[in-house]
Amino acid sequence: MKIKFYGGTGEVTGANYCLESGGVKIMVDCGLHQESNYAERKNFEPFLYDPKEISAVFITHSHLDHIGLLPKLVKDGFKGVIYSTAATKDFARLMLEDSEHILSQEAEREGKPVLYSLEDVDHLMSLWNGIDYHETVELGNYRITFFDAGHILGSSIIKIEADGKVIVFSGDLGNYPAPIIRPTEMMTNAHADYCLVESAYGDRIHEDVATRKDLLEKTIKETVNAGGVLMIPAFAMERTQELLYNLHQLFEDNSIPRVPVFIDSPLAIKLTEVYKKYENYYNNETEKIIKTGEDILNFPDIHFTMTTDESKAINDVPAPKIIIAGSGMSNAGRILHHELRYLPDPKSTILFVGYQAGDSLGREILEGASEVTIFGERVSVKCKKVDIPGYSAHADQPRLLNWVGSMKETLKKVFVVQGEQNSSEVLAQKIKEEFSIDAEVPKLEEEVEL
Repeated sequence: MKIKFYGGTGEVTGANYCLESGGVKIMVDCGLHQESNYAERKNFEPFLYDPKEISAVFITHSHLDHIGLLPKLVKDGFKGVIYSTAATKDFARLMLEDSEHILSQEAEREGKPVLYSLEDVDHLMSLWNGIDYHETVELGNYRITFFDAGHILGSSIIKIEADGKVIVFSGDLGNYPAPIIRPTEMMTNAHADYCLVESAYGDRIHEDVATRKDLLEKTIKETVNAGGVLMIPAFAMERTQELLYNLHQLFEDNSIPRVPVFIDSPLAIKLTEVYKKYENYYNNETEKIIKTGEDILNFPDIHFTMTTDESKAINDVPAPKIIIAGSGMSNAGRILHHELRYLPDPKSTILFVGYQAGDSLGREILEGASEVTIFGERVSVKCKKVDIPGYSAHADQPRLLNWVGSMKETLKKVFVVQGEQNSSEVLAQKIKEEFSIDAEVPKLEEEVEL
């Protein structure tokens, strides 16, 4: 069995890995490259392999940096099968349809061809099978099993056995404790020879996760007292639902004043409905709450704004108010309209609750830019900036090491992927030091015989 790295090397996004055994090629993930915008040049380049030669793709989870190029794969001739958990499959359709809309707009603006169409998404979904955790798929020499990654609802660690070897793909590993979903499964009994581990936060330690709700409460109170608007650019998948859960708790406890809360993201609204469909994926504590009849993703004064007119009408609601909108890195979406309006307001606050990629507008604001460009217009940044890293759905360095360590008895080598170069290199060095296991940051198109 050999592995070739076609993405996710020295970068957080674009995960794409190919295995070959007995003449059968399979892949894990096929993600979009996401930096300053969706229409990154790399996304339009031809695949570094022939899609027709791939028999199956196994998907770790429904974030676009892991699924975003699947429609292009189908468009370019892939005729195999896609496997993921059922929740990932349902989320993927919504994520890819939304992505198609944004990509088409950006491609038109930059004079590029359309990356894929909604017809390509439909074709893709017809090839997609949903399976359960701990269920094994057999294909040629391969045995593939899914485990809970605890990153987002339905996210998976993928264990692949072939030719007497075992390789484990982390996908993205979750932070702990997560408000709604179950924790990351340790792979103690996997008998893994090799593993790929993500490294988005491979060089840092998160603040105490337990403080994130307290920091949210503090930020809301300060913004409300100032008479400002709290803008929260949030990923539609998982982050928005976690915020809803925490807001539900804060309102229930009368910990924060009642102010209108707008979920200004059609995608987040649709994903939240799918979220409610998979209560069997929730953790024990959340399951107990659900059984009492409590709606953990709802509360008074919440407004779901699906249409453009409803979104525009938010402007007519006087401050204080809370606006949660996409995209999470301010690359696109309705959050840009609110940032255009409220970034210059010293009474208002922008709250970051997720990873901000290197060239994203979110990173620019977070790192202290006094002016930014939105829709071609220069906008001064005078509002308060708050970052709550504890909301990250990614494991930090200690948790990544803990997960790798669960396999230390059998591991021969670790490939550190899905992180900025420095983050990946720091984690690789820590793995070598702590476990005396060979660890490397692979290069793009590097091929390794396992």
